[in-house]
Amino acid sequence: MTDSSIALITKQTRRESDEIRIIQAARKAPRVFGELYQLYVQQVFRYLYSRLGNVHDAEDITAQTFLVAFESFDRFRQDGHFSSWLFTIARNKAMDHFRRRINSTTMDVIESIPVEYDPLAGVIQSEQASALSRLIQTLSEEDQELLRLRFLAEMSFPEIAHLHQRNEDAIKKSIYRLLARLHSQLEVTNE
Repeated sequence: MTDSSIALITKQTRRESDEIRIIQAARKAPRVFGELYQLYVQQVFRYLYSRLGNVHDAEDITAQTFLVAFESFDRFRQDGHFSSWLFTIARNKAMDHFRRRINSTTMDVIESIPVEYDPLAGVIQSEQASALSRLIQTLSEEDQELLRLRFLAEMSFPEIAHLHQRNEDAIKKSIYRLLARLHSQLEVTNE
């Protein structure tokens, strides 16, 4: 085992024990829920921004996510990961947002939406990053979701597995295969 993998395991273990401690304290004193907010707000925002492509919408849905989590905190079961539960709420809120937007949008506006929508275009500057972004857009929604959760939301493999109700090893293999496929396709693009 390398030093970096030991450091990563230690970081994850420390984060999980911090999370458990905060959850137990928040059950006794709801004001402590703010610590959970601080622990996850950036990850939830990045995840939602990657899905929505709009800072204002991502901020709004992030706030709604934490409001729902706070209001239904008593229903959170300690047997699962808090982050999986929280990101399920975030994903559902994003889907609700899309449904509302579609229902309130006229057909003319729908037809004017570009087919290849790239929410990261303003941020991505290099050709290689642009090529990678285009390759990611060709992936299935499920594959894109795995990458969002792992790299933007910074969720661990066990958290992603719990969220998707799949085996942790299956999630790892899926993500590693995705990365290998993207890497080989990127090399072909750069030739």
